[in-house]
Amino acid sequence: MSTQNILKGFVLPGLVQPLLSPEANPGYGRLREAFAKVRAEIELLNPDVLMIYSSMWPSILGHQIQARKEITWTHVDEEFHELGSIPYTFKIDDLLAKEYVAAGIQRGLQMRATDYHGFPIDTGSVVALKLLNADNRWPAIIVSSNIYSDRAETVVLGKAALDALTTQKKKAVAIIISTLSNRLHSQVIDPQADKIHSLKDQEWNLKIIEFLQKGRLEDVAQLSRQIHREARVKKVNNFKPFWWLSSVMGAHNRYQGEILAYEPVYGTGCAVIGLTPAQASSRDLEFDEDSPDVFVGERNVLAASADAKSEMSSQTLNPGLESGFEPGFEPGFKPGYTDE
Repeated sequence: MSTQNILKGFVLPGLVQPLLSPEANPGYGRLREAFAKVRAEIELLNPDVLMIYSSMWPSILGHQIQARKEITWTHVDEEFHELGSIPYTFKIDDLLAKEYVAAGIQRGLQMRATDYHGFPIDTGSVVALKLLNADNRWPAIIVSSNIYSDRAETVVLGKAALDALTTQKKKAVAIIISTLSNRLHSQVIDPQADKIHSLKDQEWNLKIIEFLQKGRLEDVAQLSRQIHREARVKKVNNFKPFWWLSSVMGAHNRYQGEILAYEPVYGTGCAVIGLTPAQASSRDLEFDEDSPDVFVGERNVLAASADAKSEMSSQTLNPGLESGFEPGFEPGFKPGYTDE
């Protein structure tokens, strides 16, 4: 499938500190400066729309698309409400959103448009649009992240986005809102002492950054399950953002990567990364998974055997009882945090 409709892709963190308290830590300030650089790049590209996939907007029944032409509200982050309120007015490309819904349904997905006053926009999308598009120079659309969907469904969701762009002859900048590692500190910290939650998380973050700096987007997408196991709090069915981004931009490694910032924010790994389509490939590998065009269910080609699954289930049924943490929560997990 042609991806000429996508001018560039960005990986952006969604926590509020770069927006509301950039002065509290030098790293937060560097993230804020990186957002400003992204804004400048988007100005040069001048797309028709900003297309956002936010891991901080979880949906349960299928996939939702923001389709209200103008959204006005005041947002307070559920985790860091002490940092203040965020009033906003955003312009949404309602026609493209509805086209996206139709394209997704055509490809076998359960999709719906969200169009009513007061529907809450997630923190990540609010932060991104306030820092990149506060003047509403470009309309946006925001797509949810279904907590139960896996790779095939997410790949098809990306292809439906391209269908909609092609039908309406629009060019977009593709944005995923997600941290890399997502473990938060479980205790209140001094922002000046912020650091990545664990050495393991740091190592995985640096590996992801190394791949993306070399333009190896599809390699990262193929590693998404492993990343989810190693550096993510396991609240959802696998780590989806890079599946969607790879599907939208093109499932290969022909990109020029640029790391604009990488900093800890309350223990999580927050990176601002740009990916520009390129002619040369850093590396192409033989991948294990196919690229479905219509969603008819998951193949589970990398699923563990039934015996292994049974053993894993018995070992992890109640991890909190032995660790001293609340059952179902991993060390460092802060209940209520919605980034996948």
